[in-house]
Amino acid sequence: MGRMTASTPARRVLLAAPRGYCAGVDRAVIAVEKALEQYGAPIYVRHEIVHNKYVVQTLERKGAIFVDETAEVPEGSIVMFSAHGVAPVVHEEAAARKLATIDATCPLVTKVHKEAVRFASEDYDILLIGHDGHEEVIGTSGEAPEHITLVDGPEDVANVEVRDPSKVVWLSQTTLSVDETMETVGALKEKFPLLISPPSDDICYATQNRQIAVKQMGAEADLVIVVGSKNSSNSVRLVEVALGAGARDAHLVDFAEEIDEAWLEGVTTVGLTSGASVPEVLVEGVLEWLSQRGFEDVEIVKAAEESITFSLPKELRRDLRAEAAGLSGK
Repeated sequence: MGRMTASTPARRVLLAAPRGYCAGVDRAVIAVEKALEQYGAPIYVRHEIVHNKYVVQTLERKGAIFVDETAEVPEGSIVMFSAHGVAPVVHEEAAARKLATIDATCPLVTKVHKEAVRFASEDYDILLIGHDGHEEVIGTSGEAPEHITLVDGPEDVANVEVRDPSKVVWLSQTTLSVDETMETVGALKEKFPLLISPPSDDICYATQNRQIAVKQMGAEADLVIVVGSKNSSNSVRLVEVALGAGARDAHLVDFAEEIDEAWLEGVTTVGLTSGASVPEVLVEGVLEWLSQRGFEDVEIVKAAEESITFSLPKELRRDLRAEAAGLSGK
């Protein structure tokens, strides 16, 4: 490394706070662990419980089995629904297969589902802002498919058609970029001046807070590293927000070993954060990797205090193995 001379700028890390686990992810991961303790393996989980590679692999080692569809779960078993939520038809499929279910849907996603049901019952056209194919969007759309139109970003607005422009509301996926969502809402309002907004903003508190922290440090950072998986919507958005805030470079990595030394060329300030489904141990690994390369000075960039917690799914307070056996007549 060589000794630092007076002219060498000090290397530092700006560490975002809040970062990492949100209340909904914490609840979902604990729910899988508790179910395994309480009922023993296997516990089937429909889709990744949260969008993080490390978390999924860790739970698999403990006895969780992740499946793509309800049909893959043997009759009379326990199945858990992921934090992203599911459409009503999935609950029906589970009942038809005589499965005992644990619903680990994030309460903030459930809130959006309830809004969709309410506005559909009042015969509104619902414009759902979100990413095509994302589990959360599939689940919310399934609550009222005949009333919901997906709007995937501002450029999608031109294609949107509604039955009655005076009865239109927008809802959104909880893990989007706040700025891009409001840009989409602005474009929709130009097209539909009578568009109404949901009673409270759908983008979750944790998504917003992590983006605010990244904005604060992005302006000062030469490089921003976001720890998170490629299929994690909120993590991908953090990279975009960092670049938008003025960071020269930003990358998404699952683990420290994915960092490319070349990214550090000419870099004195590294911003570091993690998506809402990322355990802190992975961030610690990146801090260690950076400190070995001279980035030992760590400053916290604090954007908000988070104290929200959610109680565990109610199904963990019952004997589901007996219920599953009863359902399937075993």
